[in-house]
Amino acid sequence: MHLRFSQEIKSLLQHLAEQPLTLGDVLAETSERGFSLVIALLVLPFLFPMPPGLAGPFGVACLLLSMQMGLGRRSPWLPKKIANYKFPRRFAHILLHNLRRVTKVLEKIARPRLGKIANSSWAWRLNGFCISWLTVLLISPIPFTNPIPTIGILLLAVATVESDGLLMCISYIVTILITLLFGFIGYALWSAPSLLPSIFK
Repeated sequence: MHLRFSQEIKSLLQHLAEQPLTLGDVLAETSERGFSLVIALLVLPFLFPMPPGLAGPFGVACLLLSMQMGLGRRSPWLPKKIANYKFPRRFAHILLHNLRRVTKVLEKIARPRLGKIANSSWAWRLNGFCISWLTVLLISPIPFTNPIPTIGILLLAVATVESDGLLMCISYIVTILITLLFGFIGYALWSAPSLLPSIFK
């Protein structure tokens, strides 16, 4: 019986009380489940105001991990410089507490379901590709849109950890809807310069 997502967050908080927490520590403690756990840790700050300079490294690390999932890897790897990044203790406490609150809400709807889907290798890869795509949208230069793909990534991360095939299927639909929304926003921004003169005639 594996630990629930929020229980693993509690374990990380206890670890943090003893010594500074690094991404490598999380990956070492959670193994295969570290993919989704670290991805959730990396994208959660995008729901809230972030300290300057963290968006780029967090986005790159999330993209690296999700691409490994898409390629079928089960052992996560990060470059040493990123793996050894130490979260500022106060920031890490806030981050983990917020993640625990979010995942407790998601766990009320997430539970092991549709095991043939949840535990299949193709679902693992598809989850990785969807998270990679949502991460690309997340770090795109479109302003004020960060929380939108973040929600999709968190749904996929929790569905993967909780082996919830139904939530995975819902997350795929959410990914498509987010893609369409970004396509509409991108088109609107691209069209805006040509529309402005006609609006102000």
